[in-house]
Amino acid sequence: MADVVALVDDLFFVAKLKETARQIGVSLETATTGAQLVAAAANSPGALVIVDLNARQGALDAVAQLANSGPGGNPRRVVAFLSHVQAELAERARAAGCAEVMPRSQLAKNLAAIFQGAKS
Repeated sequence: MADVVALVDDLFFVAKLKETARQIGVSLETATTGAQLVAAAANSPGALVIVDLNARQGALDAVAQLANSGPGGNPRRVVAFLSHVQAELAERARAAGCAEVMPRSQLAKNLAAIFQGAKS
């Protein structure tokens, strides 16, 4: 079971996620499609979910499927990120059930704190 599951298809950002997870001491599983993310999250029901809304396959669908899939049917923490100029995509993510949507730069800046909150 992973502490964090992430949908990211940018190899450079995956490397940043992995290094930060290693430094904080959380386990991380990455996926490159929405379907892979949903499967990974099913195996880690309490995990924090991070979604790159610019991933090429299924990001918004995955958000919609995962937003209320936490333990006991409770909301799951889903943090989505995107380019700061994509206001419409941010609104679509919120409508799909994602409570935390932020620019990629903000996620990168606060990644250690976000991962710290996911420690089991």
